[in-house]
Amino acid sequence: MDMDNDIIKYTPNEDSNNNALDNKFSVLKNYAEDLTNKTYITNPAIERDEEIKNLILILLSPEKSAVLTGKAGIGKTSIVEGLSYRIQRKEVPNALLDSKIYKIATSSLLGSYESNGNEESKLQLLINEVLGKKNIILFIDEIHTLVTASRTGDIDFLNMLKPGLDRGDIKIIGATTTAEYEQYLLKDKAFLRRFEKIEVEEPDQETTVKILMGTVKKIEAATNVKWPYTNWVLELVCKFIVNMTSEYKRIYETGSRYPDVSLALLSKCFTYARFENSEYVTFKHIYQAIINCNSVYDDVIIKELAVFKETFNEFLVKENVEMSI
Repeated sequence: MDMDNDIIKYTPNEDSNNNALDNKFSVLKNYAEDLTNKTYITNPAIERDEEIKNLILILLSPEKSAVLTGKAGIGKTSIVEGLSYRIQRKEVPNALLDSKIYKIATSSLLGSYESNGNEESKLQLLINEVLGKKNIILFIDEIHTLVTASRTGDIDFLNMLKPGLDRGDIKIIGATTTAEYEQYLLKDKAFLRRFEKIEVEEPDQETTVKILMGTVKKIEAATNVKWPYTNWVLELVCKFIVNMTSEYKRIYETGSRYPDVSLALLSKCFTYARFENSEYVTFKHIYQAIINCNSVYDDVIIKELAVFKETFNEFLVKENVEMSI
């Protein structure tokens, strides 16, 4: 099936009802990811306890759903994964213990599904599928695109969901940037009545260091490359990376924020090790990641390399790392 097409055509089995849409078609199965069935190597939402607590409180409210807002790259999706992680570990109130969180892209809900000449919107099919199943929570990233589609007449998102949202039969976690929330959602009274906002702040440097250190095992699992140094060395490297990618050193056009901008650089160290078929990250790979960092200005790289050389000189000499800059 091609999710990019406006209309999806489906050829049913011989025993399907030829006069109606095949009621066995599942939007969740075809387009959604069950975050509560995902394998988490580490906690995906380090230092986000307050945001997760607020998210849980909203989901427990009978007539409210939640929308996470904040700058790009600060970990809104990680917060939803963090809640899924807690559900897996049964570290949530009893009312959420059996909950399933499905992540579904807004593009998957636009357009229609066709079976035997009968056509129905994919959003309506999704609503039919989840109604009455109080353990299902939908996570819709870039939720503002569905609301704007309602205004253009492409899809009446709020009106279609209104009965389920008002009764609490449908629970949604939306996510969007602060700018898009203010531009597209803030003036929409129908949206504001049903969704409570959680503003997600960019973490500070100390918190970002903790996030990086806590994510190393996940990067190791993804790349099959190990971190061979002590936690003390890891902390020094993470502090260097976080400082190097601080706000006024970033290239404005990239739009990256903590922790994503720092995580990208840390991950690149493992990528260079993988490129050389190395089982371990070395300071040569860390150096290569720094000089090829494209999220900060060139003069920042030159200045930070001087700090890097001074801070880690013992390792650079021991490993015979040649620094061209």
